[in-house]
Amino acid sequence: MTVQLAPARHPLDPEPARSTKARAVFVLGLVGLLTGPFIGGVIPATIAVLLARQTSREAFAAGGYLTGGAWIRRGRKLAWTGLALALTALVVALIAGLLHLAAAPAGTDFAPGTD
Repeated sequence: MTVQLAPARHPLDPEPARSTKARAVFVLGLVGLLTGPFIGGVIPATIAVLLARQTSREAFAAGGYLTGGAWIRRGRKLAWTGLALALTALVVALIAGLLHLAAAPAGTDFAPGTD
């Protein structure tokens, strides 16, 4: 049985660095999740989804020298959940508004004998 060692790094290779955008994706996703039911979470959640896409590409292009993939995945999941909550809140508000309109009397009520 042979033991394989990790390949030695070249001395000129850069040190792996944390991605600050990955943390921003997580924070925006969390804000989107927390404010999603109030419809205001759509903006930070949308920004988080777009930024996650950009950050994932940058991390892939960095070839392993840019870390933070777990933060990107968590932030993306939180953002999509926030968007789903905002959509659910919008549908509930729409149904409540339609039920309110259905219960309201329709048309003008004229007094009897008026032409």
